[in-house]
Amino acid sequence: MEQRVVLVTGGASGIGYAAASAWARIGLRVIISDINSEAGFAAEQSLLSTGANVHFIATDVSRSSECTNLISEIMSSHGRLDIALNNAGITGPAAKLADYPIEEWRRTVDINLFGVYYCLAAELKAFTAQGHGVAINMSSVYGKRGVPGGSAYSASKHAVIGLTKSAALEYGKRGIRVNAICPGFIETPLTKGTESAVPTPIMDSLVARSANGRYGSPEEIAQAVVWLASDEAAYINGAAIEIDGGFLAA
Repeated sequence: MEQRVVLVTGGASGIGYAAASAWARIGLRVIISDINSEAGFAAEQSLLSTGANVHFIATDVSRSSECTNLISEIMSSHGRLDIALNNAGITGPAAKLADYPIEEWRRTVDINLFGVYYCLAAELKAFTAQGHGVAINMSSVYGKRGVPGGSAYSASKHAVIGLTKSAALEYGKRGIRVNAICPGFIETPLTKGTESAVPTPIMDSLVARSANGRYGSPEEIAQAVVWLASDEAAYINGAAIEIDGGFLAA
């Protein structure tokens, strides 16, 4: 396990940081990527203080050249990339579709969809060259249903699932697995805090409808992600797995 190298985009906080921490605890070499350099270096220092093997690389995933350079730097420094969690994303503002600010629509799709595509394309080249690799793409429960006021977010997350399934079909026979996860309402700044586009009372009412009736924690998602990337999940490919406390069951 100490030889395996894992990349986490959007790894400075929330689910990304929880996954990076979980992989660091079991001995993987962890690369954290994030557009927020201050938060990224803080996350790096926090994990280094625990004895983890971790390195931060600032990256804007909405720029294809930066994603290509990110993977190139990892391969140059470590000689391999075994696992990638393409996690970086935003919710975008809340607005009805006809009134959605076009620049915000583009920004949401650029980060949530094109950011996954750019990273995944570069990762797949590295995986193909070495004959193995696991990519996990971040979708959402709203990648499987619509959400009023969040058309850009929902559209981008639906597209991530299609991208995931297509990549799995194209690369599965080369020893490569590509899956997506669809978290429900996880207690992070994106869903419950200053970065959320949905008022907390509305979010709380949605959470109450789920089978578990509570928010999930980033650590609960991280545990599932670590398992999905492991050899124990070797037969799972092209899946979009709900981790939502039963929200979509309602």
